[in-house]
Amino acid sequence: MLKILDRYIIRKFLTTFFFMLGVIMILAMVFDLAERLSEFIDNQAPISEIIFGYYVNFLIYYGNTFSSMIIFISVIWFTAKMAQETEIIPMLNSGRPFIRIMRPYMIAATILMLMSLLLNHFVLPRSNRVRLDFEERYYRDNLVVENYNAEFPGHQFVHFANYIATANLVNEFVVEQYNDKNQLIRFVKARSAVGRPNSNKWQLIDYYERKITPPVEVINEIGEKELQFTNDVIIEGKKKDTLFPFKISELAQRDNVAEAMTFTELTDFIRKEKSKGNPKVPSYEIELHQRTSYPFATYVLTLIGVSVASRKKRGGIGINIAIGFVFVFIYIFAMKVTTVAAIKVGFPPVAAVWIPNFIFGIFALFLYRVAPK
Repeated sequence: MLKILDRYIIRKFLTTFFFMLGVIMILAMVFDLAERLSEFIDNQAPISEIIFGYYVNFLIYYGNTFSSMIIFISVIWFTAKMAQETEIIPMLNSGRPFIRIMRPYMIAATILMLMSLLLNHFVLPRSNRVRLDFEERYYRDNLVVENYNAEFPGHQFVHFANYIATANLVNEFVVEQYNDKNQLIRFVKARSAVGRPNSNKWQLIDYYERKITPPVEVINEIGEKELQFTNDVIIEGKKKDTLFPFKISELAQRDNVAEAMTFTELTDFIRKEKSKGNPKVPSYEIELHQRTSYPFATYVLTLIGVSVASRKKRGGIGINIAIGFVFVFIYIFAMKVTTVAAIKVGFPPVAAVWIPNFIFGIFALFLYRVAPK
């Protein structure tokens, strides 16, 4: 049963958070519109799509991304204000333990954490799909992929020199297919290849194809084993339509492709990219684990915020806010360091996204122990 104190703090927590979130998101939208307006006009983007296809989803994405930080600043702000107005001291002098004052904070943090968790796993992937599709059509730079190498199912190794997004075309296209004995059975090379959108159909231009029959072991007239070779089939031509077990969209992908995938789609995508030896797999795994770790950071940052701001300081609210920003920057820096370590030096992605929460969690417990009781 919520008491008056609980309702008072929860109301202050949530109203301060949503007010700050609204102000920051409106400012972000205004700055983004000022930067993108000329591109929207040049590409003749409809107003309805700008509002509902882009900016609604823009607000959902960035609002959720920075929600943990905004929660932290909100807690610092209204708790420091309560401390300056000597509202915290009567609560402590009434005989309530500090943990009792923390209860409504954690209830409000749980509400916001569950909202963020729901958004991350169920709403944002579909929202991002609409936003990213808008960006592809109206202002994003053309995708550039160079020196691509990957392995696909069926023991097929694919390489191309570069990709031209406007034509769905790759240059210096090479496909090597091996059998289960690791013997080359097909070699295809084309000056360029055009992939049909959302299809396995390809058109090869100025191509060379060699079909290789592996040698067969036979018994000769004197009973000895020997290898029997057959002639290879070589085909050359100007153009050829063919099928491959992969699409052009699987070869040319942006770094943020994982943002538009649901949990199931992303786990399947990571499994396929691992089998291809894609070096970007750690960044996709980080995206997967961050969807859970970021919401749980709400608890850590709330505990730090209350512990820091509940003490009345001579410098007023400004000192508490300055301390809060220092913690925010250190937290962001820690996340960046572990993320880079996962992508560049093979640090486990699951550890990279959870270690900052663990370290700051220990620090939060220390601050809670020394907070005024």
